[in-house]
Amino acid sequence: MTSKPEQSVDERLTGAHDLALAALREITPADTVGPAAGYTAEDDGAVSLRFHTRLSGYPGWFWTVSVAVVDGADPTVLEVELLPGDGALLAPDWVPWATRLAEYQAAQVAAAAIDEDDDEDLDDDEDDTDDEADDDEDEPKARFHAGDLDGVDIDELDADHPDEADDDLDETDDDDESDRSDESDEDDESDRSDEDDDEGDRFGEDDDEGDRSY
Repeated sequence: MTSKPEQSVDERLTGAHDLALAALREITPADTVGPAAGYTAEDDGAVSLRFHTRLSGYPGWFWTVSVAVVDGADPTVLEVELLPGDGALLAPDWVPWATRLAEYQAAQVAAAAIDEDDDEDLDDDEDDTDDEADDDEDEPKARFHAGDLDGVDIDELDADHPDEADDDLDETDDDDESDRSDESDEDDESDRSDEDDDEGDRFGEDDDEGDRSY
């Protein structure tokens, strides 16, 4: 928007963008202020500098900073405000209900299609995860038993020294046979002792019978 042609405008005011922006930053964050959108020359000699607004919910509105020169001094800020532009307060064109309903239904169908695609991608990811888990289960795992120590397999050590393992086994078998032989000898001696005792008892009975005969 430009100034009125019949009015003379002080170029110091139309170029006071830095002054206007500094005033705007005192009332609103800098990211809500857009680029310059022209100016309006007021009847009293003031100039309203306009800037696009980036506030959501305010389409067609402008940040407006009124500046003026008082008593020949440097430009100064008179007022800072957010004002609607031409047509900002007009209602949008009327749209029949059938058209709005059709647009709403189309949007719902598109959203449902996106959800289905996301579900399929999720299922594919789960299938891939299950396949990886099955592959891990199929892989042979290291087997350890109570004889393993710090990852060293005792069976491998035995395989490296088979003669020593056989000697140990032979010694163990010899010890077992010796123990069984000793136990058998003890049992035989015990049985013979019991038989001697029985014979002595029978001899004693015979002596008693001989005494009774006399």
